[in-house]
Amino acid sequence: MATEVETLEKLERRITITLPLADVQAEVEKQLKIRARTAKAPGFRPGKVPMKMVAQQYGYQVESDVLNDKVGRAFAEATSENNLRVAGFPKIEAKSGAPEGMVAFDATFEVYPEVEVGDLANAEVEKTVAEVSPAEIDKTIDILRKQRVHYHEKGQHSEHGDGGGDVTAQNGDRVTVDFVGTIDGVEFQGGKAEDFAFVLGEGRMLPEFEAATLGLKVGESKTFDLHFPEDYHGKDVAGKTAQFTITLKKLEWAHMPEVNEEFAKSLGIPDGDLEKMREDIRSNLEREVQSRTKARTKDSVMNALIAATNLEVPKALVEQEIDRLMDMTRQDMAQRGMNVNDMPFPRELFQSQAERRVRLGLILADLVKANELQATAEQVKAQVEEFAKSYEDPQEVIKYYYSDRRRLAEVEALVLEENVVNYVLGKAKVSEKPVSFDELMANNAQG
Repeated sequence: MATEVETLEKLERRITITLPLADVQAEVEKQLKIRARTAKAPGFRPGKVPMKMVAQQYGYQVESDVLNDKVGRAFAEATSENNLRVAGFPKIEAKSGAPEGMVAFDATFEVYPEVEVGDLANAEVEKTVAEVSPAEIDKTIDILRKQRVHYHEKGQHSEHGDGGGDVTAQNGDRVTVDFVGTIDGVEFQGGKAEDFAFVLGEGRMLPEFEAATLGLKVGESKTFDLHFPEDYHGKDVAGKTAQFTITLKKLEWAHMPEVNEEFAKSLGIPDGDLEKMREDIRSNLEREVQSRTKARTKDSVMNALIAATNLEVPKALVEQEIDRLMDMTRQDMAQRGMNVNDMPFPRELFQSQAERRVRLGLILADLVKANELQATAEQVKAQVEEFAKSYEDPQEVIKYYYSDRRRLAEVEALVLEENVVNYVLGKAKVSEKPVSFDELMANNAQG
């Protein structure tokens, strides 16, 4: 066996593997004899099939297996001897012009790059900070109240009153309507419904539809024009103007629960203590704020690491990552009930994300190894316990993670990333970036 290594460009290498044909043929004959012990053919007892027939039946497959094995071993030895770290899988091709009595193959592949992280003292990182004020707690309580809203018919007495003297449809009311729409006098698909309910002011319906409903009383009708936007999801009506007739059948006003002991109990405060409720909400909000500010800061750290590191990325690893991202997207869409079998997934859509993830993976691996930033068992345990805090039965959550090695590995990866972030924050030029609570909740950082 003989091998040569040549550099093609950047990370690409080629190894030429040359094998004695006699060695290959000897191994093929040996494997065929082993196959002959159990080979079956019509008219022959098992193990008594003539070697010529065994060779005809299994020769091609056995020769292919032997070559794959010998080339694979030679490739592994050559890369080991030359201290080459192979990225992805080699492309093996038969090579013509081999010396007499020899067979030759070219193995083309990429190697892992040398990673050299630049001077982090010059890196600039933004550390996101945000606060939870009493106003945020009040907003959260309002959201929780709206989530528990229930409706009563306007004008009819109930345990919570009659909704006031105004019996016309107003923003915040839930209306139930019949409607029919036509374009050039002809009804169209999806333009007609009975007992259709929606809440005014939530933006579920087009503005003209909501405007026409406002002010109606039960039993009243109204006819109006509605122009569908050019980008409307219904292609048959997009950009067209329809005439609708709407009839209000039912009108209900929204009653939100009062902030009292019963409300606190509904949020899991056994004794209904309102101060405990607010403290509970504050604690949950602070946990979420911490999670999101950390995510933003981590994103800034990762950007700084990419900027500080000049690195060639192996194409093979990027292609593998694209495949993985595409599979994850398909699985996610399938879980949402979408049919992804006939849906095209252009690889270029995932190109930049895949390249970033591979680049970061190489940089982080180097940083972790060089600075001993591996996740410790104590750190992993602390992180799992932190996750468990927000659940009713923390011990069950802890058991959930420790009962599955894959789940624990996910936690280890998070801790490792946090170790890297803290390491970089200790080296780089860090500036605090205050962010409002509302902005933070609206836009989470993507890592």
